Amino acid sequence: MCLKEKIVTFKNFITDYSSRELKILVNLFILVTAVLVFALVAKEVVQGETQKFDELVLNSLRSGETEKLPIGPAWLTGIITDVTALGGATVIFLITAAVFFYLLIQRKYEFMWLILIATIGGALLSFGLKELFARERPPLVYHLLTVKSMSFPSGHAMISSIVYLTQGALLAKAQSNKNLKVYILTIAVFLVFLIGVSRIYLGVHYPTDVLAGWSVGLAWASLCWLAAKYLQKAKER
Repeated sequence: MCLKEKIVTFKNFITDYSSRELKILVNLFILVTAVLVFALVAKEVVQGETQKFDELVLNSLRSGETEKLPIGPAWLTGIITDVTALGGATVIFLITAAVFFYLLIQRKYEFMWLILIATIGGALLSFGLKELFARERPPLVYHLLTVKSMSFPSGHAMISSIVYLTQGALLAKAQSNKNLKVYILTIAVFLVFLIGVSRIYLGVHYPTDVLAGWSVGLAWASLCWLAAKYLQKAKER
């Protein structure tokens, strides 16, 4: 190999290394920021500082003096109910199972187990946080769905963030087309956003519940992404 080829090879290595390290730093920044946002929101919720804001938002989504009817046409409620189901246990289980067996067929065992652990671990974390904070749901007058668990953080917002963002990132990583990568990640983020907003519209969560769910879900997804990078590097070695 001549000197010129060695220089080009070295430059390519530096560029690739810098790109990887930058991605890791960005992901660490997202992880830390998400944890801090959750900690701040949790503190305000425990102290009762967010209650007025939460109730103001819920009231703005209802109309009528004697009954708390949802704003907008009747068909909108049906659509939003379908959207919120995308963050429910049944849909999440089906999507996770489909991705799990896809990775099994592809013999990508490390990512297969990562997806399974991320989803189950996220569900357990959601349950634990709900029991820890034990925040009651908004008053029944707001509810357009029947729910029984605690309110903080939103399980739908949290689990959808974990599943859609983690699996979307892994799927995008397998693509060579940059536009396709952006498209996949945009769809994942958009779905997570819609699911969270649907919980507020249906009156089963306060806005701060959803914000906290997004924050924890994003932090967990970032942690899983870092784990995926570690597994990839270990495999390359």
